[in-house]
Amino acid sequence: MKKLFLSSFVIAALLISSCSKDDSSDPVAVTCNDGIQNGTETGIDCGGSCEPCEVQAEKDGIISSQDDPDLDAADLKGNVTADVSLTNDTVWILSGPLSVKAGATLSIEPGTTIKAVAGGTNIYVVIEQGAKINAEGTATAPIRFTSNASNPRSGDWGGILLIGKAPLSGGGTATTEVVDLTYGGTDVNDNSGVMKYVEASYTGARINGDKEFNGITFYGVGNETVVENIAVFYCDDDAFEWFGGTINVKNLMAVNIKDDMFDWTQGWTGTATNLYGLREASFTSITEDPRGLEGDGNLDGNSPGDTGQSNPTINGLVLINGSIVEMADMIKVRRGSGLTLTNAYVAFANEDAKASDFIDLQDSKGDAKGASLNISIVGNASSGLDIADIKTTPNATINVIDGLVPTVSRDLFNWTGYVFE
Repeated sequence: MKKLFLSSFVIAALLISSCSKDDSSDPVAVTCNDGIQNGTETGIDCGGSCEPCEVQAEKDGIISSQDDPDLDAADLKGNVTADVSLTNDTVWILSGPLSVKAGATLSIEPGTTIKAVAGGTNIYVVIEQGAKINAEGTATAPIRFTSNASNPRSGDWGGILLIGKAPLSGGGTATTEVVDLTYGGTDVNDNSGVMKYVEASYTGARINGDKEFNGITFYGVGNETVVENIAVFYCDDDAFEWFGGTINVKNLMAVNIKDDMFDWTQGWTGTATNLYGLREASFTSITEDPRGLEGDGNLDGNSPGDTGQSNPTINGLVLINGSIVEMADMIKVRRGSGLTLTNAYVAFANEDAKASDFIDLQDSKGDAKGASLNISIVGNASSGLDIADIKTTPNATINVIDGLVPTVSRDLFNWTGYVFE
């Protein structure tokens, strides 16, 4: 018996020296899912975690393999330095920044759900320069990012950031608005991976009045990147924003967005096919100047002489304001940006919905411009939209007719399960 007691004492002493944060402190008692109070049986302080001490000791914030203890479904965060996969057999809880580093690929299986802890600005997913995401959901098994809050709301977590090496206006590189990472370069064909049938909800955490996350942000992303069938719901800033780059996108949906539905700046020159933006009657949250489209040539219009200004092509656009909140503009293009827009439909969904401007191509820091700025719009005057409310520029060609049929089918977004009002 004496010999047995001595062995137990030695084991306990070794565990205390290897796991305890403070040998002199009292143990932290935490009741885990299995009903066991971790740390209380041996008198060991394991930091109040439900994980065994030896598992905690192995975590270092770096995910270097599929078997790495940091690849934890209940506590997903860290720097991804190897090819790993998020499987669809469990719900993943995003508890901090998940940063995919150069040379690594983050794969996400169809039907996977990732729930972000409602903590705001330190909860996000970023695909850094030289890294890739492989998130190929399907119409029957989409990939969903959402909030883990019992009462979710916009701004619960940051969002998804893709960072590439494609050109920016003025050339060179820049530092991201949030998380301070380098983006931009000279590779128009840069590849940040694939995103298909992906939904992101309750994003857009705000750092301050000048810095905020969006739903999905494209920083200098190249045109070998594939982004199709994406939806953003309830974002506290912009649903989608492009900072330069050459990426082409297809079938994007933005619903109940506090600021802009679709926003670009700093030299984006890609093509967007089928954009659908909607503000419901019950959604009254706004920023100072919410818009359907907001397009800038360069960052903040502070360098009007910059080369490589934004000049995207959009084919297929629906913007509907059903809220009593007045939007600043349904379409705003400015500060050196060009735009070729065809097959667009803009409307108000009820008699109380409105916007200060239908189309505005003017700005104190520079008007819209380009080799050609062609906008062909189907307005819905019967909904209360003033299709003559246009602030134009001499080089713009704007054709507006009154029409009732949206130019982008809602059926494209049936995969989200969203029920249109």
